[in-house]
This record gives sequence, C-alpha cells and structure tokens, in this order.
Amino acid sequence: MHPIAFTLGPFTVRYYGLMYVIAIVAAIFLTKAEVNRKKLDLKMDDILDFVLISVPLGIIFARLWYVAFMWETYSRNLGNIWKIWEGGLAIHGGLLGGFLALLIFAKWKRVKFWRFADAIAPSVILGQALGRLGNFLNGDAYGIKTYLHAPFGLEFARGTPAYTYAHQTAPWDTWRLHPAMLYEMVGNLIIFGLMWWWLRKREYKDGFVVSFYLIAYSLVRFVVEFFRGDALCLLGGTTCLPSGTATTWLETLKTAQVVSLLLIAGFGWFVLNYQLYRKEKGNH
Repeated sequence: MHPIAFTLGPFTVRYYGLMYVIAIVAAIFLTKAEVNRKKLDLKMDDILDFVLISVPLGIIFARLWYVAFMWETYSRNLGNIWKIWEGGLAIHGGLLGGFLALLIFAKWKRVKFWRFADAIAPSVILGQALGRLGNFLNGDAYGIKTYLHAPFGLEFARGTPAYTYAHQTAPWDTWRLHPAMLYEMVGNLIIFGLMWWWLRKREYKDGFVVSFYLIAYSLVRFVVEFFRGDALCLLGGTTCLPSGTATTWLETLKTAQVVSLLLIAGFGWFVLNYQLYRKEKGNH
C-alpha cells in the first residue's frame, strides 16, 4: 500500500481523497435509485444539492471532531489542522455534519426527514467502507501491534502514520500491526449488503433502515476499537490508559466506543418505542 495514487506535474492525487471521490459518485447513483424506488419527489439536481451541502459539512465536522480530541497536538502547529489529506477525519463528527445537512435539506426541499434518511443510509455505509480502504492505502486508522508471523499482521509503507507508530512502540522486525481499518471495512460491507439486498425493500416504517445502519455500524465500531492503535480517547489524545495504570476510569475510555454505546441505546429505544420494525404496506 502507498498513500499516493499518481502525480500529474505539480499535482499529487492521494488514494485517501480518491476513495472519497469514488464514494460520493457511488452515493449519488445509489441514492437516486432509492429515491426513485421510494417515489420521493426529488430529481437528480436535488440529490446534487444535498451532496453540495452534506459533503462540506461532513468533512468540516469530521475534522473538527478529530482536532478537538487531538487539540494538544494541533495547538502546537495550527497549520496542520487543514492537512486532511494526511488523515484525521472522525466518522462520528462526519455523521453530526451529515445530520445537520439532512435537517437543512429536508426543510429546504420539503421532504420527509426519516424517509430521505432511509434512502441515503446504504450510500453512507458504502462510503465508509471505501473510506476505510483509503485509510489502508494512506496508512492511518491502523491497529495495535501483533506478532511478526501473525497471518493478519501488516507492514505499512515508510512515511505513513502506521509506520511511524510501529517504530515508536516496538522494533519493526519484531511486530506487525493489526489492519484495523480493513476489519471495519469488511464489517461495513456486510452491513451494506444486508441493507441494499434485503432490508431496504421490506417496507418498514420510516426511520428503521437508518436506525439499523447506526446500530449495526456502532456494534462493528465498538468491537474494532479494541484493535485500533490510534483510537481517540475521551479525555483527548490517542493514548488511552489500561485500567491498571489509569488514575481515573475516564482515562480508559475510547471516544468511539462511548459514542457507539450511546447510539445503540438511543436508536434502539427509537426503534422499539415507535415500533419501526413493523412493516407498513404502501409506506413508499
């Protein structure tokens, strides 16, 4: 793997950004297919309007979320805040930005919020899977160390965050790293498959598909965080302490795991309280 896809004169195209472009293009066509199937009164121009709102807000909030929990590092050099091509976009911040974009779009286009949220949910999880492939090629969102001859251990390219992490924590000829980003990518693809080829066509109440996505992804992310070597900590930074060495239990908490549990609880209650799992004929 290598961060740079190709160069054109003075321009450098990185896999990290390329994966996001592919994800956006795929999302446009998948969302259009769902909008047509659900018979929503939205044209391609409307979907492009949503992209123009959601992508900038998603990237901005994803970066702000990451920087907030890594402020001690970024405060030393504020110019690094803008270097998103080096990695450092937190999905939960992106979801927050996407939620805001969805609110704006639903009010602007006068479309039902939860119905449109269900329409875009499969595209979002597919985009996350492609994003994790970008992380793999970029050498970030890496895992903790594993044994040299472990069949799943990886050696990352020189100059990547994963390479730096591996050399800082242990001799490179002794350890490899878990490909945590690939673990999550596989989980995301499974969720996408369930949603696209099975769940979305079963005519549940509005809000069920997007709730399933958030709950299922949160379960995957909660597990994967145990293997992450660069997980954001609730109190900031990426060095969450083991329970035996922490002075307070808050120092052991990973941000993504806490948020995942909150999402599971919140949307689990939402599904059960409003019985979104019940099918409604003629819902779409």
